[in-house]
Amino acid sequence: MAGAEPGVVWAGTEPGAVFRSRDGGETWDLERALWEHPHRAQWSEGFGGQAFHTVLPHPTDPGSAVVALSTGGVYRTTDDGASWEPRNSGIRAEFLPEGEQYPEFGQCVHKVARHPSRPERLFAQNHGGVYRSDDEGGSWTSIAEGLPADFGFPVVVHPHEPDTVHVFPLGGAGGRYPPDGRARVWRSRDAGESWDELGEGLPDGFFVGVLRDAMCSDDHAETGLYLGARNGTVWASADAGRTWRLVVADLPDVVCVRAAAY
Repeated sequence: MAGAEPGVVWAGTEPGAVFRSRDGGETWDLERALWEHPHRAQWSEGFGGQAFHTVLPHPTDPGSAVVALSTGGVYRTTDDGASWEPRNSGIRAEFLPEGEQYPEFGQCVHKVARHPSRPERLFAQNHGGVYRSDDEGGSWTSIAEGLPADFGFPVVVHPHEPDTVHVFPLGGAGGRYPPDGRARVWRSRDAGESWDELGEGLPDGFFVGVLRDAMCSDDHAETGLYLGARNGTVWASADAGRTWRLVVADLPDVVCVRAAAY
C-alpha cells in the first residue's frame, strides 16, 4: 500500500507485523513499535491465521496510518510509527464471554476501508459486525441494520463517493455461504444508514468463500466493481453492482482472488 510520500510503501504480513519501505520497495524496515507493542502477546489467530490484512496510510499526512489484524483489532499511529494506539471503541467481539465483548483490543477485524477525500471516515467489516467511524477509529457505530448477515470479509468504498460503501454478507457453515444461498452485494449510498441489495447475474447456490480483498472498485471507472471468489471465478459489474457477468472462470483454487483493472 502506497503512502502519502513518493516511494513509501507499506506491507502487512502473517504472522502479525507491518513493514515499511521508503525507497519504493528496495529495502524494508519492521514497524518495531507495533511489533513490540504490549498487546502483541495477547493477539490471537482467526481461522485464517494471524495477519495484518489492512494497512491504510493517511492520504495527506505521511506520519499517520491505520492498520488492522485478525485477531487483534484496529491500531493507529500519528507519530510516524513511534507509537500505536488501539482504536476499537464500540466494536463488539461476539466470540468473547458476555460482559467482555467490548474490549480495548482483541476484535477479529476482517477488513477496513477509507475514502481518500474523507480520510477520517472508516468502514469496517468484522467477524460479526459492520461499522462506521467518523473520527478515524476513535469510536465506531454499527451499520449492520438492514443487512441479511453481519458476517463477511470485504468492504469497499466507492472511488469517488465517500458515502457509498459495498459489503458481501456471508453466513452458513464457517461463514462461507451467502444467506439463503443467494450471492448478493449490498450497497449503501448514505454511509450505512440504509442498504440496497444488488447482484443480478450472480448465481444462486454459489459457494463463494470471498475473502478480505476479493471485492474491489476500479479507480478509473465510475461504476466499475469486481468480485473474486475462492472457487476460481471473477465477476465484474459495469453499473455499480446492479448487474454482474462472469469474466474469469476455472482459476486454480486459491485463498483469494483480487481483480482490478488499471
